[in-house]
Amino acid sequence: MPDDETHKAEMQALKAEQRRRVTEAGDPDRGLVLVHTGDGKGKSSSAFGVIIRALGWGHRVGVVQFIKGDWPTGEKQFFDKLGGQVVWRTMGEGFTWDTQDRTRDTRTAQAALAVAAEMLRSGEHDLVVLDEINIALQFDYVTVEAVLAALEARHIRTSVILTGRNAKPEIMDYADLVSEMREVKHPFQAGIKAQRGLDF
Repeated sequence: MPDDETHKAEMQALKAEQRRRVTEAGDPDRGLVLVHTGDGKGKSSSAFGVIIRALGWGHRVGVVQFIKGDWPTGEKQFFDKLGGQVVWRTMGEGFTWDTQDRTRDTRTAQAALAVAAEMLRSGEHDLVVLDEINIALQFDYVTVEAVLAALEARHIRTSVILTGRNAKPEIMDYADLVSEMREVKHPFQAGIKAQRGLDF
């Protein structure tokens, strides 16, 4: 273990390096694209946390849910209590194994993308969350080209978060930030069902 003087010197050097990096970093003068993917839980939850952060700064936020249906979730109930501060569009009809109808799922996802594309280009939102869009891409309900076109056409002020496992390489290449949630342990594997307030 280093002594106090050694530790202090190391922390001073670390602080100086961090300040240098912050000073050299620039503002992109545009919204950023974030991808939350991976097989672990927390992709949408993390995006909802960013929504809270954005609202704290008075930003306008929109959400388009591509897969999740109208079953009640804690996050939706919470944001509803804020009196319309978050424009929330649940476009999905539930998990893909619920509908078992590819034509219907494709039509639903494409309608969701049309809503999302308009939200992105409108200039009315500082942040738009495209929840579970990566799942729609995984099953080819929407095309990578169509999603990239919507991202490219977004208003300059608008940042966007795309959630869902198995993000396409082209989407990750386009993004400014990619975070991968990795499953280490999951209660469902031990026969524990999803818990209200923790999982939904």
